[in-house]
Amino acid sequence: MSRTFFSGALDTAAHWWRVFRSDGITLGFTTHDRDLWFGGIRHRAAPGMVPSAIRLTAGFEDDPSDIAGALSHDAIREEDLASGRYDAARIETGVVDWQTGETITLYAGTVAAVTREAAAFRGELVSDKARLAADTVPLTSPSCRARFCGPGCALNPQFHERRVRLVSADPDSRTVTIADAPSALYLHGELRWLDGPATGLIARIIGVNGNAMTLSEPVAQGTAPGMRVRLREGCDKTIATCSARFGNALNFQGEPFLPGNDMLAQYPVPR
Repeated sequence: MSRTFFSGALDTAAHWWRVFRSDGITLGFTTHDRDLWFGGIRHRAAPGMVPSAIRLTAGFEDDPSDIAGALSHDAIREEDLASGRYDAARIETGVVDWQTGETITLYAGTVAAVTREAAAFRGELVSDKARLAADTVPLTSPSCRARFCGPGCALNPQFHERRVRLVSADPDSRTVTIADAPSALYLHGELRWLDGPATGLIARIIGVNGNAMTLSEPVAQGTAPGMRVRLREGCDKTIATCSARFGNALNFQGEPFLPGNDMLAQYPVPR
């Protein structure tokens, strides 16, 4: 990086930030008076959105920040905030030379909470340094600690997913009915919406009754029969299921045969 920003009284620099939402959508914004394209992302001019001052420390503690803006911006919709599309979204922000396109990243983190303030919103950010406070040594547990088809599990999600169409949807009971799928396999699994108003969002499957599934999240109004969803099988995190159903006991991330605390309280009893 050869560019030194703010080295003179007049600089061709603008602030930028990017939002990587959990539903796969990426949004870019800049304080410049026109849209900028760099890093493969179009950064839209957003004078109504204001990032706060960035405080970077040399310690290991979190560097909190926030971002605020008006709900009138085309890319920030109230219904998207309410539906959780910005929850745990990844944020990057920095400075760009709007003449040469040279850029530097100053801050990276995730959205911890989004609140509404009249006709505006405010997002509280948590920097990547917050992960240093996490306990790197996992606690023992009889159930598996790995996410199904995630790191540690080692199963390929390609063999445990299926795309199907809805037969019906009931927003009041958070229930959807699918066609031609053994839905019992998907208890504790995930449903990702591929069509409709909730496209990209994921809901956990917390109940199964025949081909009807109860979801952890509300079914969006406007969801109609024929819309596509992607189902991922579920796992109850037990060694029996991991071994018998998936043949994956070698990668089981738990201690099912470790004696519990009650064993420490036992003592010999004369007979």
